[in-house]
Amino acid sequence: MDLNGKTAIITGASSGIGRATAKMLARDGANVVLAARREKELKELKNEIEKDGGKALVVETDVTKRDDVKNLWSKTEAEYGTCDILVNNAGIMPLSYMKNFHVDEWLKTVDVNLNGVLYCIAEIMPAMIKQKSGHIVNISSTAGREVMKGSAVYSATKFGVRALSDGLRMELSPEFGIFVTCIEPGAVETELTESITDKELMEDFKDMFADLDFLDAEDIAKAIHYSVTQGDKVNVAELQVRPVGQG
Repeated sequence: MDLNGKTAIITGASSGIGRATAKMLARDGANVVLAARREKELKELKNEIEKDGGKALVVETDVTKRDDVKNLWSKTEAEYGTCDILVNNAGIMPLSYMKNFHVDEWLKTVDVNLNGVLYCIAEIMPAMIKQKSGHIVNISSTAGREVMKGSAVYSATKFGVRALSDGLRMELSPEFGIFVTCIEPGAVETELTESITDKELMEDFKDMFADLDFLDAEDIAKAIHYSVTQGDKVNVAELQVRPVGQG
């Protein structure tokens, strides 16, 4: 599918996978709507994209706030008229051992990783249903299939994203022509590990992945790009992307 003139909303666009995806889709001609909490980083990304000949709109957004997400859609609609691609990428990963009772982090993880996805879908899906086209890309994780010690809550949210993606695809694809893709990255070099405050777990985490060559954010951006450019007959339902050394 030609992305020229298509509009893509990307949450968590200020860094990592979201940033790489925005740049890649913009290079292919898409209008990209950059959504995240860090406006400064978004504006810097917008400048980079525009210097490269692309089009970008910055909308400061906290996906856990419904009013922010409503504003995201309102500004997108005003600027571009519709949304063809939604990349639900915003997420956090404050891994912790349950015995250490990081309860506030548990709740925040659910709020960002699940509720944030639902809020975005609720705002943008009606336009896709009306136009009978669109593509929703949800970023899950290999942790949405395999639980390790310390990932219980994070994995629960990512299992949820995978289940949500399955249900959405069953409901939206046959009747409305809306594609739904669940991307499941393995270990990627991003800022996610910076949210880990459980010192006991962090030491174990470093030991566990000490010899692993992590993927780059661009590797996942390529998977997203592949998924949204396959044309009208192909729905890439699920795509796992792992480093070679991650079994």
